[in-house]
Amino acid sequence: MKIINAALRRQPGWYSLRIQDGLIASIDAQSALLPAGENDIDAGGRLVLPPLVEPHIHLDAALTAGEPEWNMSGTLFEGIERWSQRKATITHDDIKRRAHRTIGLLRDHGIQHVRTHVDVTDPSLAALKAMLEIKSEARDLIDLQIVAFPQEGIESFANGRSLMEQAIALGADVVGGIPHFENTREQGVSSVKFLMDLAERTGCLVDVHCDETDDGQSRFLEVLAEEARVRQTGHLVTASHTVAMGSYDNAYCSKLFRLLKRSGISFVSCPTESIHLQGRFDTYPKRRGITRVAELDRAGMNVCFGQDSIRDPWYPLGNGNILRVLDAGLHICHMMGYQDLQRCLDFVTDNSARALNLGERYGIAVGRPANLIVLDAENDYEAVRRQAKALWSIRHGKVIMRRTPEQLSYPQPSDAR
Repeated sequence: MKIINAALRRQPGWYSLRIQDGLIASIDAQSALLPAGENDIDAGGRLVLPPLVEPHIHLDAALTAGEPEWNMSGTLFEGIERWSQRKATITHDDIKRRAHRTIGLLRDHGIQHVRTHVDVTDPSLAALKAMLEIKSEARDLIDLQIVAFPQEGIESFANGRSLMEQAIALGADVVGGIPHFENTREQGVSSVKFLMDLAERTGCLVDVHCDETDDGQSRFLEVLAEEARVRQTGHLVTASHTVAMGSYDNAYCSKLFRLLKRSGISFVSCPTESIHLQGRFDTYPKRRGITRVAELDRAGMNVCFGQDSIRDPWYPLGNGNILRVLDAGLHICHMMGYQDLQRCLDFVTDNSARALNLGERYGIAVGRPANLIVLDAENDYEAVRRQAKALWSIRHGKVIMRRTPEQLSYPQPSDAR
């Protein structure tokens, strides 16, 4: 298989990519656009890039909004209550059906790498067991990282530590946490130390729901970052949400950023979800309820965007299109300058791959897996401006999705009815 007439990010001109045995065998510059052969994929001057990455989603809760009740207040905490109701009724088949359907939505939007958080505050660990099966069953469509996520806490939930240890033993890839939801600050700090110990002991990655609250005194990020700095494991650690940072004063953030940069941790922001859930207790002016994405990025730290939810108790919308989230994030985070727009796909590709620690399994280079998409745009700017769709998705050298662009027709006035 060969892809011809491909535009590559940050590279002038057009290129041909030869794919053999599931790998990228060669990348050759073209002096002009080439005619397509029988087995060629003609990118037609469009972007060919590694697959889009979903670094933060909850597949076990997807497609459950309104079951059994809607989150009427729109708050994070009512979302947890509504999920607790729904969690009592989940079955193995229910989780698998919804998760596979959601993975199909992600596939259709060019996503092939996914990190899902799975609630393990359930003595049966039913959701985790189902998700482990899904990881194997969906491997031809996506690479799935599973986070053992203690939705109702580690220290403040009965047998929370034991459940986390069981989840990792069963096969979860990433240790999660939610320190701001623990009953006390002391429990929150203890939970961070516990989860970091567990990850270090088992060789797992870390991804913590950290300070997902408008409370400016919620400061577990500094605890997580210091643990990563001391252990020198920042490249394995992700802090998700960190929306309390939007309520921190600049004096504290100036000190915090020094620690964050030294720690080397990554950040995931879920802008559509955060701006929906946060600021709910404010009158006016209302806080934006989102972390300091632009400031983290411009300070040289790794930050990316995730969808978080697709029609669940926390967020009633979503369709799997992460470029929709990118568009919203650029608006919400005041990142509409020329330089931001010229490299905006970083926030859903390379930065996300770094957060997931994908290494040489990701990217366009000779010898790497032939996991690629053809995006209906010539560059980053046009991709976000036009909300470009993936026209082809290729995984290990095989086409897993092909989209035919829509066609519009305009009848003449005399033909109108």
